[in-house]
Amino acid sequence: MADQTRKVEFFGLSTCGWCRKTKEWLDEHRVRYDVCYMDQISGDEREAAKARLMEFVPRMSFPVLIIDDGKEVIQGYKPERFVECLE
Repeated sequence: MADQTRKVEFFGLSTCGWCRKTKEWLDEHRVRYDVCYMDQISGDEREAAKARLMEFVPRMSFPVLIIDDGKEVIQGYKPERFVECLE
């Protein structure tokens, strides 16, 4: 389904139901993505991920998809927007 040349970054929490649904949607639609679970990293890695996320969203709430280095940013579980941005 997705254009496999798109760069997709997925930020979430491993315990978040909406993050789980987002990951399932991405997997079902064979979207390639890099995932970062903020609750599973610490130290410098966490600070770098937080800084990356804050470049695109005003507050940390999950899930967040950053597509093509910020060309599109989707905050929350929004399958309609996923289709719109990833087809």
